[in-house]
Amino acid sequence: MRIDRLLSNMGYGTRKEVKAYIKQGSVRLNGEVVKKVGEHVDVDRDVVTFLGEEVVYKEFVYYVMHKPQGVISATEDYVEHTVIDLLEDEDRHFEPFPVGRLDKDTEGLLLLTNDGQLAHRLLTPKNNVPKTYFAAIDQHVTDEDVAAFAQGVVLDDGYETKPGELVVVSNEEDGTSRIELTITEGKFHQVKRMFQSVGKEVTYLKRLSMGPLVLDDVLTPLGTYRELSDDEVNALIAYVS
Repeated sequence: MRIDRLLSNMGYGTRKEVKAYIKQGSVRLNGEVVKKVGEHVDVDRDVVTFLGEEVVYKEFVYYVMHKPQGVISATEDYVEHTVIDLLEDEDRHFEPFPVGRLDKDTEGLLLLTNDGQLAHRLLTPKNNVPKTYFAAIDQHVTDEDVAAFAQGVVLDDGYETKPGELVVVSNEEDGTSRIELTITEGKFHQVKRMFQSVGKEVTYLKRLSMGPLVLDDVLTPLGTYRELSDDEVNALIAYVS
């Protein structure tokens, strides 16, 4: 890879700006000042420094976000605030996108990456990647509801869902319920529509996990995100391999 392209890809500036940095002697390759903007770099072996700091090359990025309500799971929108708007410029530079979607009024765990192959594997129905949600329901959830979800329910468009694991966390004195639901699909508004099929409404929804990824306490307040560790990335890859 050309060194000017490497630095540009890593967010150090436009190709024009990077060329100026090289001409100023700000870039070194294996300790030697780079004199040619077209110098080729082996990203697996060579050491590149910019103003004395090592440039760590990465092709793919993986972020986990605690998505807040009020933003949409999209890369851009001319009207709505998107999850990409919550990223720092240096992270947005890699052009990550949300893996799947959470509704505008849903909060919780959201994975963002520019690794299209992994995203496809996580979303393809044949891999049955489980997603667990916490929800508040406007009525008490019954044993009959739990049994119905375990069999799969019929949505308003006639689609029969795959079985879901519904756990009642609590039935409150005010007649509402708190539940956790694990499903392996991602149909449009699926959790809300599954409860509508048994005559109930979701009043609050939060995703807790996706495959091996779990929403952790580090991701506070809402809108916070972090880069996945190598172990977490490897666990995701192994999960769908």
